[in-house]
Amino acid sequence: MTASPEGNQSNTVSDAMAVERTLAGDREAYRALVERYSAYVYRLAYRMTGNSHDAEEVVQEAFLRAYQKLKQFAGNSNFGTWVYRIAANYAIDRIRQRNVEEARQVAPSRTREDGAEIDPVALVRDPSASPERLASSAQLAERMKQALDELTPAERTAIVMRHWEGCAIEEIAVVLKSNSNATKNTVFRAVAKLRKALEPFAGFSGTARAVGTEP
Repeated sequence: MTASPEGNQSNTVSDAMAVERTLAGDREAYRALVERYSAYVYRLAYRMTGNSHDAEEVVQEAFLRAYQKLKQFAGNSNFGTWVYRIAANYAIDRIRQRNVEEARQVAPSRTREDGAEIDPVALVRDPSASPERLASSAQLAERMKQALDELTPAERTAIVMRHWEGCAIEEIAVVLKSNSNATKNTVFRAVAKLRKALEPFAGFSGTARAVGTEP
């Protein structure tokens, strides 16, 4: 994973100590773990669910489940990676639940504030861009959001973990409860669908690479 706390060996040691102290009854030790990884888990949750409300729910539920299952935690692995997987699995469940709920009623319109958080805008925006270019950025962001919503939960998980979080295929396979070959196919399908959805923006410099649709 890119930009992951798990790369810091001191964090790994500190995690093990914090887990041990939490199991011994020190709640402040677990609070330290939550503070260390909450932003990291929220980033994943937001990119998977596409909105702040669901992302916050995923973060809360992930850390609650991690706390409840702490005795099952393998101390030789990284706590951040472990809670990350819990969050990814819950996010998949939340997406599926939301799809069922939205099928029963008209989905509410996206708010301007929510749209402002979309990653593609920040990734492709140029501070010196013309109004026309900025308008294209906003249109790209909206189309990207629609395209992600049209992916299956597994495809959305695969594309987010692979192209935004930099996860290995093997790690994605664990979350999807699949094998490496099937996971590679899922990533391929997701990329193909996003590339097709973003074809109107093919002339927009850097678009494919920025939104993870370029191999």
